[in-house]
Amino acid sequence: MVQRSHNMPLWVYLAFSSIGTRKGALWLISVCIVFTLYCIPWRQVIPGQEWIKKIFLVDDWTWFVMMIPCVVWYWMSFKWIDNNATWEDWL
Repeated sequence: MVQRSHNMPLWVYLAFSSIGTRKGALWLISVCIVFTLYCIPWRQVIPGQEWIKKIFLVDDWTWFVMMIPCVVWYWMSFKWIDNNATWEDWL
């Protein structure tokens, strides 16, 4: 279980409370970026392509807009740990 240090903000702790390694945090951020790109409503961006309608099921900007703050939050938390603690202290 990850322990919160006395100087660690709550938003940093909540971002990576179940991830204990730098590599795991980078994987989480990478997957969130890929999902954010998937959530672009490609049907509206490139209309008239049937294969796009079958692969990309999102047809509005809601998911994309919700994912942007998540990616920013994870990235800011990642940078805070890099600058203020070590990943070994995190465990």
